[in-house]
Amino acid sequence: MQQAILERPATREATEPTGPRSGRRSTLGAKDRTFGFMIALPAVLLFLVIAIYPLVSSIGTSLYDQSLLTPDRTFVGFDNYVAIFGEFMARLGTTLTFATLATIFPVLLGVALAVLLNARLRGRNILRGTLMLPWLLPGVVVSFLWAWIFNDSYGVLNHLLTMVGLPEVSMLGNPTGAMAAVVIAKTWHSFPWIMVVALSVLQTLPAEQLEAATIDGATRSQRFRYISFPHIVGPVALVATLEFIYNFGNFDTIFVMTGGGPGDSTTTLAVSLYQLAFGSYELGKASAMGVLWLILLAIISSAYLLLNRRLEKR
Repeated sequence: MQQAILERPATREATEPTGPRSGRRSTLGAKDRTFGFMIALPAVLLFLVIAIYPLVSSIGTSLYDQSLLTPDRTFVGFDNYVAIFGEFMARLGTTLTFATLATIFPVLLGVALAVLLNARLRGRNILRGTLMLPWLLPGVVVSFLWAWIFNDSYGVLNHLLTMVGLPEVSMLGNPTGAMAAVVIAKTWHSFPWIMVVALSVLQTLPAEQLEAATIDGATRSQRFRYISFPHIVGPVALVATLEFIYNFGNFDTIFVMTGGGPGDSTTTLAVSLYQLAFGSYELGKASAMGVLWLILLAIISSAYLLLNRRLEKR
């Protein structure tokens, strides 16, 4: 009996503080959640206004026959999608061609320059800074610069060809030359950041592996193929996928240099959507094309995220 009486106060001391402490933790947690919600609320509202509302509005507009010239609109359901589907598929091919070529060439050039700059060259730091300059320029400036270079009448390219006795070429005046011109301009603008990514990965490669391969008699090409390339292939693949997504929605390069011409040879989805909305003033059809374009971009972005997740697990 005496032992039980002595143990009771200790039991109360152990159990009594638990309630108030638990209550305080719960109260502080609720306050923290409320404070966090209030901090995030302006950003959430801004995102809803800038991104979600235009998206929902575009989906709604795609179901109407609506023009910029008149305030009235008529509900037509999915007729706009049916009307522009052929145009969408035709421009999709041009878009894929441009996006693929404007991704492959910057990746090849960027990786090649990264390997070169990773070697022990005199003045390589100056070269790194110089080669970064194209990436620092706005896309519109780069487009005007290359449009001036390839101009048929007073372009720098034809002037140089004339000086060395070669015939002039019409880059922007024929379909093949126009596509080549916009791909060259986009390659020149994009390769520096791919070069930087590849170079940063190469510099994390343990020097002991390269030294061991050199001692074993491996050539430079063999060292790159069996040591450097497997080390950079993951990051470069992610950068290439991201670059493809950027190029898939590129507008300024093609619009400034060719306007989608000659004919429709360089008319991508972005240019076609602009022409529908602000050339033909058909907002309903332009919105329908934008929705289809968004679905396709969502699929490509999902593939990018899946690739990123798989590479992170390695």
